[in-house]
Amino acid sequence: MKLAVVGGGSTYTPELVDGFARLRDVLPLTEIALIDPDERRLGLVAGMARRMLAHAGHPARVTAGSSVEEGVAGAAAVLFQLRIGGQAAREVDETLPLRCGCVGQETTGAGGLAKALRTVPVVLDLAEQVREHAPEAWIVDFTNPVGIVTRALLDAGHRAIGLCNVAIGVQRRAAAALGVAPSRVTLDHVGLNHLTWLRAVRLDGADVLPALIDGHVKELAEGAGLRPELIRRLGAVPSYYLRYYYAHDEVVAEQRTAPPRAAEVSAVEARLLELYADPSVVTKPEELERRGGAFYSEAAVDLLAALLGGRDDGPPQVVNVRNGRTLPFLPEEAVVEVPASVTAAGAVPLPVRPVEPLYAGLIAHVSAYETLALEAALRGGADRVRDALLAHPLVGQDAVAEELTGLLLEANRAHLPWAVGR
Repeated sequence: MKLAVVGGGSTYTPELVDGFARLRDVLPLTEIALIDPDERRLGLVAGMARRMLAHAGHPARVTAGSSVEEGVAGAAAVLFQLRIGGQAAREVDETLPLRCGCVGQETTGAGGLAKALRTVPVVLDLAEQVREHAPEAWIVDFTNPVGIVTRALLDAGHRAIGLCNVAIGVQRRAAAALGVAPSRVTLDHVGLNHLTWLRAVRLDGADVLPALIDGHVKELAEGAGLRPELIRRLGAVPSYYLRYYYAHDEVVAEQRTAPPRAAEVSAVEARLLELYADPSVVTKPEELERRGGAFYSEAAVDLLAALLGGRDDGPPQVVNVRNGRTLPFLPEEAVVEVPASVTAAGAVPLPVRPVEPLYAGLIAHVSAYETLALEAALRGGADRVRDALLAHPLVGQDAVAEELTGLLLEANRAHLPWAVGR
């Protein structure tokens, strides 16, 4: 079985390879094709991947190159993990909105919109190449903003599912707190990508979230970056991305004095690439944990095993899929992040109990923004960008949206051909 990774030169890739090596009985790969235009990074990462597999006694071979056509040909699945513009563009996404008093973040708010504008056209072009050279392959998208990118892929008729590591991280930490195997724990996790609430943690079918909150509220609150009082009052655990909404002004004040995350990640990546170049390093470096993406490989292996392994009785997996009638207050074509049954036929969202108005209002608000953001990414135009910013609850003011539009387009001209000369 062949798997292709577009963006295979990412420093994340050894995290994936570690999962493939440990869980080879679940996902019997014979080839991992790494595809990336950056020859230096790709060479270092591919070398590291080969050493890791050899050390683990895994028989799969690793191929590496810049040709998407050659890399995806014959693949059963293709993973997208792209960062258009690299960490330099990310740093702009994280700092530019602060000039207007808005949260600077790479996947939500103005920064997330900038990333969507740069990313969606590239992803769709790549997906068309997958359709031509591996028409039966599943596309698994890790590329942020996952919800918008996944909807773009689905709207274009691709066999695609979006995946994020937030839910599996919560599930694994809950299992550890309970002292049980993760397979015994399922989640009531509802919302959009990077906008979710954990409303139940079920151990063998029984909800133990109230007990977890009673016994671990401090840790849960720290993980979410919110006050313990809020967790207790909600009786639910917001994902840490909700901090950008629930503590907006506090976050902006912190961001104005702290170095951007992009700078930290760049330093971590430089160190990781040094380690990947060292022929004596044959296992995943500890430094990779600082890069982010905890449990990334396990989520990927679980999803790919269900899609490709012919398993029809696996546990629910939290993925990004078409809403359909799952959340009745959203359009059917929206993309939501909820537990789903995943088989070789794809992902089918499981029934979700009614979503409380406190959450449903924000979900609907951000989903409407995502529709406008996708329209701007597909069709371009300053007015579409301004509309998307105006619709986002982290911006939402006319003058701010107008100023941010000009700043955003100016900063991203190199990636937005339609913005040149405006």
